[in-house]
Amino acid sequence: MARGTLRIYLGAAPGVGKTYAMLSEAHRRVERGTDCVVAFVEHHHRPRTEVMLHGLEQLPRREIEYRGGIFTEMDVDAVLRRAPKVALVDELAHTNVPGSRHAKRWQDVEELLAAGIDVISTVNIQHLESLGDVVESITGVRQRETVPDEVVRRADQIELVDMSPQALRRRMAHGNIYKPDKVDAALSNYFRPGNLTALRELALLWVADRVDAYLTEYRSEHRVSTIWGSRERIVVGLTGGPEGRTLIRRAARLAEKGAGGEVMAVYISRSDGLTAVSPKELALQRTLVEDLGGTFHQVVGDDIPAALLDFARGVNATQIVLGVSRRRSWQYVFGPGVGATVARESGPDLDVHLITHAEVGKGRGLPVARGARLGRSRVIGGWLAGVLGPFLLTWLLNSVVPDIGLANDMLLFLTLTVAAALLGGLLPALASAVVGSTLLNWFFTPPVHTLTIADPQNIVAIVVFVGVAVAVASVVDLAARRTHQAARLRAESEILSFLAGNVLRGETGLEDLLERVRETFGMESVALLERAGEKDPWTCAGSVGPRPATTPDAADVDVPVGDHMALSLRGRVLPAADRRVLAAFAAQAAVVVDRRRLKGEADRAEKLAEGNRIRTALLAAVSHDLRTPLAGIKAAVTSLRSDDVEWSEEDQAELLEAIEEGADRLDQLVGNLLDMSRLQTGTVAPVLRETDLDEVVPMALGGVPEDSVELDIPETLPMVHVDRGLLERAVANVVENAVKHSPPGEKVLVSASALANRVEVRVVDRGPGVPDEAKERIFEPFQRYGDSPRGVGVGLGLAVARGFTEALRGTVHAEDTPGGGLTMVLSVPMAPERLEQPALPATAGP
Repeated sequence: MARGTLRIYLGAAPGVGKTYAMLSEAHRRVERGTDCVVAFVEHHHRPRTEVMLHGLEQLPRREIEYRGGIFTEMDVDAVLRRAPKVALVDELAHTNVPGSRHAKRWQDVEELLAAGIDVISTVNIQHLESLGDVVESITGVRQRETVPDEVVRRADQIELVDMSPQALRRRMAHGNIYKPDKVDAALSNYFRPGNLTALRELALLWVADRVDAYLTEYRSEHRVSTIWGSRERIVVGLTGGPEGRTLIRRAARLAEKGAGGEVMAVYISRSDGLTAVSPKELALQRTLVEDLGGTFHQVVGDDIPAALLDFARGVNATQIVLGVSRRRSWQYVFGPGVGATVARESGPDLDVHLITHAEVGKGRGLPVARGARLGRSRVIGGWLAGVLGPFLLTWLLNSVVPDIGLANDMLLFLTLTVAAALLGGLLPALASAVVGSTLLNWFFTPPVHTLTIADPQNIVAIVVFVGVAVAVASVVDLAARRTHQAARLRAESEILSFLAGNVLRGETGLEDLLERVRETFGMESVALLERAGEKDPWTCAGSVGPRPATTPDAADVDVPVGDHMALSLRGRVLPAADRRVLAAFAAQAAVVVDRRRLKGEADRAEKLAEGNRIRTALLAAVSHDLRTPLAGIKAAVTSLRSDDVEWSEEDQAELLEAIEEGADRLDQLVGNLLDMSRLQTGTVAPVLRETDLDEVVPMALGGVPEDSVELDIPETLPMVHVDRGLLERAVANVVENAVKHSPPGEKVLVSASALANRVEVRVVDRGPGVPDEAKERIFEPFQRYGDSPRGVGVGLGLAVARGFTEALRGTVHAEDTPGGGLTMVLSVPMAPERLEQPALPATAGP
């Protein structure tokens, strides 16, 4: 079933006339005979809008009880049962009452479109998701009901309903929008001239961007010219804080200002798993960026600025959007921050935007865990405290505070040992215990300056000191290792849940999955290798990055998947702890390959089924349509050979003419069947050469009456690069189809014109035409539109024409003829040397 079309009336503010325009369009369609119903329209007691509902079929609404009240919503099931051609659904951004089929009305509309129902809807510019922050800053009102921009962008038609702020305020003052008791408050708040002007500008700019996108799409489809524009790729750096949503919306607006802009949100998580981020907030930001048409990425990296810049350069980004740091002023003594570092290191090829937000200077929302893994700086600090610290403490106790007692001396040395354990772990603490006990014995235990201990109690004290130091150091080191293991497991669980989310969302492309692996582990290239048997060579099922490994032995990291598949990574050697997560990625990659292989087999099975359908239709055509001209020929020949009847010259001529017409018709049918067979088997091999259209098109008119076609082929038309025979057959089939459906006495117009690097042949008839939903179906094999009687053909003419035209790197499609009828447009490439005509030098006079 074909998907329905969506038409949206877009306004800048309530009351500009969106619903009125939608109802006017409905009346026009009903007058033309279109099956159009009102699925849900809210007139808000506006008299003129309410009057427009008269004469339109309104479907009953669904009543829902919620918190003691009765609310009405669109009844999706009723609309599906009624199955109209067009359904009117007002207020696309509306939030449905809890208990409804979907949470949002735009989701109801999506279900109607999927059922093949055309939908006409309305929405205001302030309800677009990406403009929420801007609208709030203009009007002071936060829009709770929003619709993802992508839903509106996908609409087949978007019509701006515009009105000047002055005219809208007059409508408000006249009571045409709100009730009289609300007019004064509305005019002095939301409907102020400045607010309406700003909202109108937003609407005009958004629609202007859409018009530019439509124009670019049209130029691309018709191959007007090759456009090599730089595509804006914007990377949004997320911290998981609440400011992320503001950054994503700002980046989406930046992307919309350039044609084909792309937003990629990236979250850099540390390899130790200490993210200090709310998983719920990060999930909300991920949903937001995907609703706005962007993509979400998660990359592991301890150096956040470097990882962010590496990611941006890896995806050829042009801009980076970051939020101003949430750190307090005194925290800048520890470094310039991520934003300043990225801006300094970005270079001339990357623009960095620092966006202000409400969380600036408020500090981080969640405390950052410490001590999960002992980095190099901490280990160095631990050794300094464990080795140099005891000497410094000995000097202080001898010169600054002498004679404080052996017990106090031991406590101070024990404190230093504990500090060394907290900083550097077990080994620095043991070193501190050994050095500290030695210095205690030499400088503070009688007799001093010897390693001899006179008092047995001092021996016990020294032993206890060493034991406590070793025990504390062991406990601290064990806690650090356990914390590190827990952090690693947390990081692995985040990555695995991320992978599971990709599977549930259907992101099963092999290259996409391998790119995730490359990003997550910071590798140079990733390849999935497979082989049929133990002695067969390895082949690459998919790879990303430069210089992928061709064999598992050539990779830095090799993860086997079963007996005949391996995930090979190049770039660096990964620790053993990472292989558990990598094995999950490898298993998912194998599943993707198997799924792709099964899909290929399903596609081949579908082609076989299509071939069987073609053969069945072919047999049906042979059994009926081919027998009709044969029967006519047989009857005429039998009559001529009959000895019982004397035929006059006129009768003989008529019977011979019938034989000739039947033979011609039979030849045409057999020719189309053979042509379709060639197309199905892929044996069409065009021989391309330069050709003039005025030499091909007249030859294609041999099968139609001479006075049924009017030619308009300019002699100045550029030459085309085609196979003359295939183009002649394609034009002949299209012209014969047009003549067949043209009214008596109406000529078919065949004209040609040049458009950029293409030449178009237009075959125009004044027949009954074809509705939009059938314009593609008429090109399918064995399709005869409408009530065409059997015997007039097997329905292959247009299918053969499209197949031959596409073999010539051309296109053919159907359009409505202004005033009624159908126009077939064949577009073929211009000859290569005609694409660029050099300027001729001026001829000098004699």
